[in-house]
Amino acid sequence: MRSALKTCISLCLSLMLLAGCSQIGLTYRHLDLIIPWSLNDYLDMNAAQKDWLDERLKEHLSWHCTTQIPGYLDWLDRLQNMVETHQVNEQQLEARTDEARQAIAAVSREITPSAVQLLRQLNDQQVAEMESAFAKDMQKHEAEFVDQPLDKQIRDRAQRMEKRLNPWIGKLSPVQRDRVMQWSTSLGEQNRLWIDNRAHWQSLLVNAVRQRELPGFDQKIASLLQDRETFWTPEYRQAYDHTEHAAISLISDLVAQSSPDQRQKLLEKIADVRNDFNDLACLKGAKKAS
Repeated sequence: MRSALKTCISLCLSLMLLAGCSQIGLTYRHLDLIIPWSLNDYLDMNAAQKDWLDERLKEHLSWHCTTQIPGYLDWLDRLQNMVETHQVNEQQLEARTDEARQAIAAVSREITPSAVQLLRQLNDQQVAEMESAFAKDMQKHEAEFVDQPLDKQIRDRAQRMEKRLNPWIGKLSPVQRDRVMQWSTSLGEQNRLWIDNRAHWQSLLVNAVRQRELPGFDQKIASLLQDRETFWTPEYRQAYDHTEHAAISLISDLVAQSSPDQRQKLLEKIADVRNDFNDLACLKGAKKAS
C-alpha cells in the first residue's frame, strides 16, 4: 500500500513531463520530500511513528483515489485528443502543464498536515539523521549531475531525455536527436542551478524542523511544501521561464517531427497508463460505491 500512491503520482507526472515541462519533473524530485511517508528514506522512524503514518497513509490513499485519479483520467483524455487531432503545440502543452501544476499543488495541500505532524514528532537524533541523509543525497546528485565538464553534462542530459522519451514515442530519428541535443545545450548550467536550489530548500526544511517546538512551525512547513517557488534561489528563478519554454518547445517540435508509428506508440502508451489507473482496486471500489 505504501507504494501505491507514489506509483500513481509517478505515472501521472511522467506524462506531465512528456507534455513539455521540465519543471514538473524537477517538482517530482521534490515530491520525495513533500510526501511525508518517504521520510523513511532519510531517517529511521520508531514503531509508534510508523503505525501513526500507516493510518494517515490509508486516508491519503483513499482521498487520492476518489478525488484525484478521475482528474488524471480526464487529463489523459485531453492529451490523447491533442495527439489525435494534431494539436500538440506550445499553447496546448502550456495548458496541460498548468493543469499538472494544479494536480501537484492539490497533493501537496492534502499531505501538509501529515507532514507537519510527523516532523513535529521527530527527536533530535532523527533530525540529525535527516540532515546527514540530505547531505549524502546532495553529494550523490553533485557527483552525477555537476562534477563533470559542461559538455559532458549536456550530452548526459540529452541522453536522459532521449531515454525518457523512448518508451513514449520509440527510437528517435536523427533529426529528433539533434533537436534534443539543441535543447540540452540551451540549458547550459541548469544542473548546477537545480542542485543549488535543492540544497537551499533542504537547508530551510532542516532549520525549520530544528525549531519545531516554536510558534509558527506549522506555517513554516506549510509554506515550504506548498509555496516552493517563494524559496527558489535568485539564479534558479531567473532561469525558470527559459527552462520551461525550452522544454515545451522541444516536445512540440518532436511531435511535429514524429512519424505515424511514433504517434501510434504515443497513443498506445497513453492507453496503457489509462488502463493502469482504471485497474487500481481503490478506483474500482469507488466506482461501485457511486
